[in-house]
Amino acid sequence: VQLVESGGGLVRAGGSLRLSCAASGSIFSIYDMGWYRQAPGKQRELVATIANDGSTNCADSVKGRFTISRDNAKNTVYLQMNSLKPEDTAVYYCYAQVLTASYYKYPYWGQGTQVTVSS
Repeated sequence: VQLVESGGGLVRAGGSLRLSCAASGSIFSIYDMGWYRQAPGKQRELVATIANDGSTNCADSVKGRFTISRDNAKNTVYLQMNSLKPEDTAVYYCYAQVLTASYYKYPYWGQGTQVTVSS
């Protein structure tokens, strides 16, 4: 199973970015998907998650600015980030709880995509 992220980059404060993460491989189904981030010198933290029924959870720091969504037919999760702030600068990692074709449940991570917000 592979998770491939895209959409990171450099943006000015107040701007927007949309991250995408597509899962591929020996997948039977996907439970939770989500995004975490890690800033330099800090621990990885939850940004937002979405269950396969569409219910979502997000960090207080991004509520009202970030929106998570998913396309189950494409095994893809998205993160729309608006009103970006310099403190949102981090490497963003995609996450998926996958039930493989062998019926083995396992968490998978993407390679990370850099988001840099300039002031």
